[in-house]
Amino acid sequence: MKPAVSIVIPALNEEGAIREIVEEIRKILSSAGRAHEIIVVDDGSSDRTGEIARHAGADVVRHPHNVGYGRSLKDGIAAARHDVVVIIDADGTYPAAEIVNLLSKFDEGFDMVVGRRTGPAYSGSFLKAPLREFLRLLVEFTSSRKIPDINSGFRVFRRNHAILFEPRLCDTFSYTTSLTLAFMMNGCFVGYQPVAYLPRVGKSKVRLVKDSLKTLQYISEAAVYYNPLRIFGGMAGLLGVVALVLLMCNIALRSEGVFLLAVGILTSTTLIFGMGLLAVALKQVHHHHLTGLREDLTSAIAESVSAAGAIAREHETAPLLSADPTEPAATTPGSNLRPAERRLVR
Repeated sequence: MKPAVSIVIPALNEEGAIREIVEEIRKILSSAGRAHEIIVVDDGSSDRTGEIARHAGADVVRHPHNVGYGRSLKDGIAAARHDVVVIIDADGTYPAAEIVNLLSKFDEGFDMVVGRRTGPAYSGSFLKAPLREFLRLLVEFTSSRKIPDINSGFRVFRRNHAILFEPRLCDTFSYTTSLTLAFMMNGCFVGYQPVAYLPRVGKSKVRLVKDSLKTLQYISEAAVYYNPLRIFGGMAGLLGVVALVLLMCNIALRSEGVFLLAVGILTSTTLIFGMGLLAVALKQVHHHHLTGLREDLTSAIAESVSAAGAIAREHETAPLLSADPTEPAATTPGSNLRPAERRLVR
């Protein structure tokens, strides 16, 4: 039996398209025999987006005011009941029929499958295309992997992976870019499925220059976090080449100023490369710390489950000694545990 799916749809003032997308997804997944839930995260819409989505049969998570695309996805994923999660936009730009194809590819063993956008609507304006290409090349440089589409908002992945990587994921427009980097830099299997990108319904919420600058800022931060030596080493190498050129020029010019400039650049090169090595060491310490915390948490959960099971068995086998109403009532199995442990008992 195929696993159930949670569909998460972030939405901001999308009353013109939300009903159609919810009803189409429900029809397609029902026809495919996939158990599912549809979660619409209404990110502080000023129109009837949330109301229409609820009437269409979706579960609605409501934000009192706008907090961002990434935060909406995080809250929707947190509310999801199933481990397989599909995210898709509410503006009709992604064909819902392609969900089945993404899930089929995901079932081949990928950790995440991304809908790679195609078509004239994806090309965008003369400014949007080169900006997108620059950011894609920067992400490819950071990850050392080929990435056809860095920020597609149409993809399928496992909920537990997204929650594990959540501290490194953006609350803003760059969420999908940060998700791509998190999966790739942690050795996950990422596949791509071509999908037609359609003209949106309604007005775009993307602020091209501002959102692009924020994405560039995040990619720079992520590059230093995930692959610091590649960044610092690249800078050191570039400066080293400049210093060597200056030294060669100094042979012909015999200029003390050029020589001192070359020496200064070489010194900076050494310092920058040393910073890269230090960043790698700090990353390893952080990684080991997180690994230890994860192992401790797993061990604590296992011990709680074991203790809860022992208590339950003890109560099941204990003889009834007295029916005197003055004696304390028998405790419910697991009632002396904390709330999280009682949920495990049930």
